[in-house]
Amino acid sequence: MQSEDIFKRYSRQIFIDEIGLEGQRKIMAARVLVIGAGGLGSPVIQYLAAAGVGTLGLADFDYVELHNLNRQIIHNENGVGMLKIKSAQTFVKNLNHQIKVIGIEEKITADNASEIFSQYDIIVDGSDNFSTRYLVNDTCVTLKKTLVYGSILGFSGQMAVFNHQGSKNLRDLFPEPPVDEEVPDCDSLGVLGALPGIIGSMMALQTLKIITDLPVTLDQLTLVDTLNWRFQMIDF
Repeated sequence: MQSEDIFKRYSRQIFIDEIGLEGQRKIMAARVLVIGAGGLGSPVIQYLAAAGVGTLGLADFDYVELHNLNRQIIHNENGVGMLKIKSAQTFVKNLNHQIKVIGIEEKITADNASEIFSQYDIIVDGSDNFSTRYLVNDTCVTLKKTLVYGSILGFSGQMAVFNHQGSKNLRDLFPEPPVDEEVPDCDSLGVLGALPGIIGSMMALQTLKIITDLPVTLDQLTLVDTLNWRFQMIDF
């Protein structure tokens, strides 16, 4: 892309004093892995692609289903039955064809996590189960990778930045995961579609701030209660 086209496309973020041309160069050079192309992953992928993140790795092994469409906004009716990775790659290419999109059609496991994570600067976790979240966290700790974390249910969500520049990680907040079978999830209790849009956008914004070396709040969990419209920060 010609320099004048780059400026034209990203001018509204380049105009921000704290970003500027140097910040945009950092964004375009960044390598970010997004785990999950679902409710949280959708807004993360959308806004990172729109901002011009140079390399987006997308990890998911699921298929698009009709019930996904109330919240997983990068997918559409024509994609029902398609692999989410393929649908997500199509979305990104249609939005910003200059971005390199790497589709990882695999479940993140103890066998592949280190090899996959080592290729990226920042890991963004939009997974929907505790076993994956703790595996992602522990791998990031081992590899010294920054982790942007989020989760949602019903009207409530939470978000944090873990393991950034020596900061605390998920196990410092919750030392052990609960048993997945004992924890309610969106399949049983549901989720209002705009909620992952809010939490996912917060995750994307924190990711962009990290890329551009802007300050982010560490060792703090943000709790969002959209039913009562309350935001709470918990230091840990």
